Amino acid sequence: MKGLIPSPAPIVRNQFESIRELFNANVVPSYGRFDLALSHGAGSYLYDVAGKRYLDLGGGIAVCCLGHANGEITEALVKQSQKLVHVSNLYYTEPQGRLAQALVKLIGPGKVFFCNSGAEANEGLFKVARKFGHEEGRFEIITTANSFHGRTLAGIAATGQDKVKKGFAPMVTGFRHVPYNDLRAMRAALSPATAAILIEGIQGEGGITPAMPEYLFGLRQLCDEKKLLLLMDGVQCGHFRSGRFQSFQRILEGDPDGGRFLPDGIAMAKSLGGGFPMGAFWVREPHADLLGPGTHATTFGGTPLACAVALKILEVIQRDQLAENARLTGEFLKSALAGLAEKYPNVIRNVRGLGLMIGFELATEIPAFTANGKAPSLRFVNLLHEAGVMTIPAGAHVLRLLPPLNLRRSEAEEGIQIIESVVSTLAQ
Repeated sequence: MKGLIPSPAPIVRNQFESIRELFNANVVPSYGRFDLALSHGAGSYLYDVAGKRYLDLGGGIAVCCLGHANGEITEALVKQSQKLVHVSNLYYTEPQGRLAQALVKLIGPGKVFFCNSGAEANEGLFKVARKFGHEEGRFEIITTANSFHGRTLAGIAATGQDKVKKGFAPMVTGFRHVPYNDLRAMRAALSPATAAILIEGIQGEGGITPAMPEYLFGLRQLCDEKKLLLLMDGVQCGHFRSGRFQSFQRILEGDPDGGRFLPDGIAMAKSLGGGFPMGAFWVREPHADLLGPGTHATTFGGTPLACAVALKILEVIQRDQLAENARLTGEFLKSALAGLAEKYPNVIRNVRGLGLMIGFELATEIPAFTANGKAPSLRFVNLLHEAGVMTIPAGAHVLRLLPPLNLRRSEAEEGIQIIESVVSTLAQ
């Protein structure tokens, strides 16, 4: 029996330098990484290799919707892996069909294609738009300034941020950008080549900016009038993050016509797999069959393993009423941050967002940040790391909170206390 007792865990050592050396020697340096090496997580918390604990209010950039090391996700992975991990999409599998059915019920009549990431989901929508407009010679997609639609060549062409395009010219043709929430600019930008409009319901990388209800209704009317597809990138703002399955449902829920609003296509990923790599796009009837056999494919999209995880996540979100938790806990966080903005206006300029997708914008001139060339958002994030909280920067002056949908009120309160401790120091 003695031999069956596991040895005590070794004392945690700070292995950060050796891990960083491994990366420097072997990993393409395409990320500006923070000086942290993470070891494991539990619920809303992460631990680095030195044993320090962090409250994770970034959620892997809106991915870890049930937190870290979730037991039910693990159980779903193990159970499905004992039956079937992968077969090609040349065959039918029940988990993929059931997941597609569940997503259709949450959105509206249409069909779903499964892929592996948000960038791939958007690529699929680009192809839907081109197929839709092909016979009339239409191929152009109008997107918006400060948008983000992925890092593929078409994705960066679609993205309305110049910084992602540098070094990758010439851009894929067929994309133009207009200001967000500006219906007049969108109408003026249309050309005979336009086939579709693509927006985010809430801009994430662009700084947490929700669409206005009249903007969404206006875009739907414009697309119907001009026979265009209205496409929505719900990769970050979708999957109950706003308090409804898709952000447009939350934005329009108080309007008597809101329940009748539907886009023609929606890209999904991030929280869909809760950390398991997975993407999807939904296409509305009557366009759901535009991509017939041989027009689009993926080796790993919609595997039984991925779909089993996604189905479990939907089950837990609905069983535990996590959409409502996103509303209530998100409103607490937003209100508390607004209170900090009022108390410390020389540090926090404003707060915006819906549900558990919240951004707070830093003041333009924070004395403690003037002596360093780094963006204020990055410096603020590093200060929060030192204090034990993880957030996500968005541009030079905005920080995002994208925590697990099951974040507890006590954890939210802890996060606010730590954020205020940093803010108060900067305000001195």
